Amino acid sequence: MAYGRGGFGGFGGGNQMQQLMKQAQKMQEQMAQAQEELEEAEIEGESGSGLVKVVVNGKKVVKSISIDPKAVDPDDVEMLEDLIVAALNTAYEAADEEYEEKMGKFGGAGGLI
Repeated sequence: MAYGRGGFGGFGGGNQMQQLMKQAQKMQEQMAQAQEELEEAEIEGESGSGLVKVVVNGKKVVKSISIDPKAVDPDDVEMLEDLIVAALNTAYEAADEEYEEKMGKFGGAGGLI
């Protein structure tokens, strides 16, 4: 079986292989930067016209929840629970968009979502 001069069958030598390695390294650095940006991002979701606000990062880690006292009704805890879930879902949808913007160019690499 003949592989040509470079020994890599079709790569034509070490120069192209070096170029591929440089491209792979650059892509790896860009992915690491995008991952860092996702970790530092602050994405807000809200519900009930702002009665409940949730902040997550681009990796869907909840950073904070704020609840307006007007949303707290001891006789209707279920409504507050629903508002929290709705705010989380809104924040998660925005985090998915942020993730796709940052990581989509890598073909979904990273496997977080």
